[in-house]
Amino acid sequence: MSELKYCQGPKCHTYDTKDRKRGPKDNKRNETRRRSSFYYLNGNACSMQCQADWFDAYGTRALNHFGRITEAKVLTRDNAWRKTYDWNRDSNHDHYVYNHLTDERRPITEQQYNDDNIITHDGQLNI
Repeated sequence: MSELKYCQGPKCHTYDTKDRKRGPKDNKRNETRRRSSFYYLNGNACSMQCQADWFDAYGTRALNHFGRITEAKVLTRDNAWRKTYDWNRDSNHDHYVYNHLTDERRPITEQQYNDDNIITHDGQLNI
């Protein structure tokens, strides 16, 4: 059985919906939603409103903590690589890395395609 988790929206309990109501008939109260899975905030918020509330409350702190961008990022021929493949009916796909600036295409194996380290987080080819 999957574990239930709470919505991380800081104002979730303030929204008046039937599924947030808890308690006996004469003492109803709203509670934060609790579910096995959520669709927003990477699986941590129950709605777009709760996702927006979270970002309004914690977004600036998160950017400062994890690294705010202080200068423009530049796409160059060295960091323009992306993994892709040509789909074939026989499930024998042609995997390759493709440079979006130079139109260069280099074949790779399916194992290399599935390797998350073949292209770094900033688009550098790591072969």
